[in-house]
Amino acid sequence: MTARNFHFTSAAVGAAVLLSLAACAKQEAQPVAAAAPPTCPGDNGGLSLAPGFCATIFADKVGHARHMTVSADGVVYVNTWSGPYYGFDTPPEGGFLVALKDSDGDGKADVVTRFGAGAREKATGGTGIALHDGSLYAEQNDYVLKFALTQGNPVPQGNGEKVLTGLPQAGDHMMHPFVIDAKGQMFINSGSASNVCEKPARQPGSKGMKPCPELATRAGIWKYDATKLGQKFSPKERYVTGLRNSGGQSFDAAGRLFAVQHGRDQLPENWPKLYTVEAGHELPSEVMVQVTEGADYGWPTCYYDPNLKSLVLAPEYGGDGKTIGECANKTPPVAAFPAHWAPNDVLIYTGKQFPAAWQGGAFVAFHGSWNRAPQPQGGYNLVFQPLVDGKASGDYVIFADGFAGSEKAPGRAEHRPSGLAMGPDGALYVSDDANGRIWRITHLGANAPTAVAPAPQVAAVASTNAIALSSLSPPPGSSAEQLAQGEKVFRGLAANGTCAGCHGSDGRGTQVGANLTDATWLWSDGSVAGIKSTIQKGVVAAKQGIGAMPPLGAAPLQPADVDAVAAYVWAISHHN
Repeated sequence: MTARNFHFTSAAVGAAVLLSLAACAKQEAQPVAAAAPPTCPGDNGGLSLAPGFCATIFADKVGHARHMTVSADGVVYVNTWSGPYYGFDTPPEGGFLVALKDSDGDGKADVVTRFGAGAREKATGGTGIALHDGSLYAEQNDYVLKFALTQGNPVPQGNGEKVLTGLPQAGDHMMHPFVIDAKGQMFINSGSASNVCEKPARQPGSKGMKPCPELATRAGIWKYDATKLGQKFSPKERYVTGLRNSGGQSFDAAGRLFAVQHGRDQLPENWPKLYTVEAGHELPSEVMVQVTEGADYGWPTCYYDPNLKSLVLAPEYGGDGKTIGECANKTPPVAAFPAHWAPNDVLIYTGKQFPAAWQGGAFVAFHGSWNRAPQPQGGYNLVFQPLVDGKASGDYVIFADGFAGSEKAPGRAEHRPSGLAMGPDGALYVSDDANGRIWRITHLGANAPTAVAPAPQVAAVASTNAIALSSLSPPPGSSAEQLAQGEKVFRGLAANGTCAGCHGSDGRGTQVGANLTDATWLWSDGSVAGIKSTIQKGVVAAKQGIGAMPPLGAAPLQPADVDAVAAYVWAISHHN
C-alpha cells in the first residue's frame, strides 16, 4: 500500500477523515508513478553512449585538439597540433595551447584563450600536456615547456621555459605524450620512426634490422625530472623499450603507470605467403601495458596475436605467424584490443562521479586508422577496459561511439577521439583532433543505470562517394575488364592492393594520401604511363598529406596489376 501524507487542523476534521477512510478501506490504492529517469540535454553531442551517461559539447573548433589536462578549479588546458599530419591546413590565429573555462556553470566553455607560441613563431604545436605543482607543461615542436600559473589567472604569460629539448621528430610517430607523477618524474613517449625497423621500409620481404638502431632513441618511454630546466633528450634516460608508439599514458590510484601502443601495419601486404588479407585486418592487436622500469615489450621483433594470446615473432625477424621464440622473454600486455584502431590516449578513472563498476578501469580513445582495407576501418570510438589490481578483469566494452559520423575513415571522419582528461568533479573530457571538439561526459546519477554495459555501436560504412565503375571510360588502349580489375586492386579486393588505405575507398584522398579524382597531378603529367611510373617508383616525400608511398604501395603487385590500377586511376581522374 502506498503511503499518503495528511495534515489535520482539528480533531473533528481528523475524525471525519478517518470515517471516510474506513468506508473506502476495500478500495485499492493507486500507485504513485516511479520517478522519471534522468535525461540528458541535447543529443549527447552526436554520440552513442553507455546507458546512464550524458555527453555535452564543452567546446568546439579549438584546432586539432590532442591531449588535455584539467586544473583543480576546472580549467581545461588543450594542446593542439598542426603540420603535415593535417594536410598543411592553416592553423588558428594565436598560440597552439588553449585554456577553456566554464565561468557561468552551464557546462560549456565561455572563456576560450589561446596562448604560447603560434605559427608566426614557427611552432607547430604538439600532443603532450600535464599539470604539476602549480605549473603547466606542454610539448611544442621538439621540446617540452614549463609555464608558471598564477592564482586567479588561468592563462600563463610568455612562451614558457624549456625543460627538455631535442625530442626525435624524423620519420613516423613524431608526437610525444607524457605524464608527470606526484614526485615530479616525467614519463615521455618517443615513438618509432618506422613500421617495424625494416630495410628498405615497408617493402614486401624486407628484413628487420637487428639490433634495431632506432631503439637507442625511439620506440620507448623516457624518464626526466620535470622540475629541472635545460635537460637534453638522451638514450641513457630510456625507462622502457619495445613500444612502437605509445599514444598515451596514465597512472592508477596505486601509482601504477599504464600505456597504450599503436601496433605495426602491413602483415599480409608484405608477407602474403604467411598472412591472408583477412588475417591482416585483425593482426596485430593494439595493446595496453603496465610500464615498469627496464621492461621490453617486444617491438620490432614481436607483435601480439589475440588468437594465440601471446607475443609472436615478426616475419621480418624470421617468424612464420606462429613461432614465439625470443618473444617468450618479452613483457606481455595487460589488455588487447582490435588491430589498427590506433589508441591515442588512455585514462585510468580514479574519480567518484561514475558508478563503482566504472571506477579504477581504463578508458581508451581510439583515433581510428587506415590499415583495414578493404574492410571498413575500425576504432573512432572510446572503450572501457575493467581493471582489478592492475590486471584486466573481463572484456572491454564500447563506452562511446559515433564520433566519425557517416564514415569511419581517415580524412572523412567528422571527429576522431584523441585525448582524455578527468575534471575535479569526476567528469570525463574527450578531445577530437579532426575538427577541434571537446565533449564533457557525466553520469546521470539517481535512477540511471550503474552497471558496465556497452553503448549501441554505430555501424562502419564504406564510402558513399565512390565513382560507379559503370560511369567510367577506360583510357585508350585499355579495356573495361582491365578497368574492373584495377578497381579491385585499388580497393584491396585483389592482389592485396593497398591504395584505398591512404587514398580512400573512393580515391578522393585522405589526410595521408592525395585526391586522385581531381585531375591535379603532383608527381607526373597524369598520363597512364606517368601514373604507372609513380606506382612503380613510389613517393619518398609527399607534397600533399603525410604519407610517403613505397614502390607498389608495399603490395605484391604484378605488372598486370600495375597496368590495371594505372588505368583505373586515370579513369577516375577523367570522370565528369
